Amino acid sequence: MYDRILLPVDEAAVESSLLYHAAELATWDDASVELLFVADTTRDSVTVADGDLIDVLVGEGEDVVAEAADVLDSLGVDYSTSVQQGTPARTIVDYAEREGHDLIAMPTHGREGLSRYLLGSVTGKVVRLASMPVLTAPIESEGFAFPYDDLLLPTDGSEAALRAARHGLDFAAELGASVHVVSATDDSLLANAGEAVGDGKRTSQAAVDKVVEAAESRGVDEVTTHLETGDPDEVIREIVDREELDAIVMGATGRQGIERVLLGSVAEKTVRTADIPVITVGDD
Repeated sequence: MYDRILLPVDEAAVESSLLYHAAELATWDDASVELLFVADTTRDSVTVADGDLIDVLVGEGEDVVAEAADVLDSLGVDYSTSVQQGTPARTIVDYAEREGHDLIAMPTHGREGLSRYLLGSVTGKVVRLASMPVLTAPIESEGFAFPYDDLLLPTDGSEAALRAARHGLDFAAELGASVHVVSATDDSLLANAGEAVGDGKRTSQAAVDKVVEAAESRGVDEVTTHLETGDPDEVIREIVDREELDAIVMGATGRQGIERVLLGSVAEKTVRTADIPVITVGDD
């Protein structure tokens, strides 16, 4: 499924369970992991020592990737390391594209303070900008189930959502996992447009049917469908909790205009608030 995983790290991310989760995924998929530290050029980090200019953040980054590399080494994971200078979000995305990574893994919210990469919504920016899938997971979690047994695939019927669902189905087929497909009708949007709720339900049903058809073509037999009403991000969290699901695969963008359900804002809310890994799939 994935061959090269890019894992941006900082002093907080090194201690998170995401490092171990990325290692599990890499071991399962026979993939390599590249540890990346971005020395933020918007910060004043240059100092003078013994008459030489030294970038403190570059030195810090070398220590951070070395610490994370020790963990991967102990787990028998194929890895490489890099320290780059630039603005974090853009540097991460550009580096992933330039080096041919097919997955970026990044941490999200933490109850005991945010990872530096989350300051200024860096993770959210990467989710929006990246052309390859981005796996996000809460930094404070003690661990995640893997291999995933049950995936949630939200859809609104848009091409972006269907593309993400197909990615999730390919992953499910390799994992031997079951899938839950959900489409949520947001009553507030429909009411404001004067559109009948029944039309929204039919749109949701058609969206779910497309994903079910794609599942059948991939040999994914265990499919549960959900047609819900309410705020999409809240519906997603409720289903995850009720069905005890392991991960979410969803589009980073969705319908535009009145019918929108998987807007980037909903994907970003899910990324920020989910207690399980979320794989967002952006536009190619």
